[in-house]
Amino acid sequence: MKEQLLSTANEQLLSTLETSRDYTLAVAEAMPQGDYSFKPVETVWNFGELLNHITYGIEWWEANYVKAIKTDWAPPAVKHGKEEIIADLKKAYDALESTINSTRLNPDAIKGFYATLDHITHHRGQATIYLKCKGIVPPEYVY
Repeated sequence: MKEQLLSTANEQLLSTLETSRDYTLAVAEAMPQGDYSFKPVETVWNFGELLNHITYGIEWWEANYVKAIKTDWAPPAVKHGKEEIIADLKKAYDALESTINSTRLNPDAIKGFYATLDHITHHRGQATIYLKCKGIVPPEYVY
């Protein structure tokens, strides 16, 4: 019975992760390559930097709060091309999915998973505003 509950919980987490991945990638795809350097004001990240931050955030939050591996905040060099940024974003989501698939998550890890999603949502919301500033209608949110 306990194994079945764990399996059901992981299935729910994976479903939630898939929704996050699909929407985040749709937002990333909506911005044209030439506008990945766009920023609405000088004091914020540009669109590509914002997506790089989301990507590294997934990796960092997964390590620290899902896997409980103490990891210093040390973002890699920023990627600049749309295709490369999206490829890295997909890899980060794939790694988190693999962790969920292969790990018996304790309550702290589940809290960490949701904290990771909260971080993604926070910054993805900013990305949708960038799209609107460029006159692009963001993809419809699906849950």
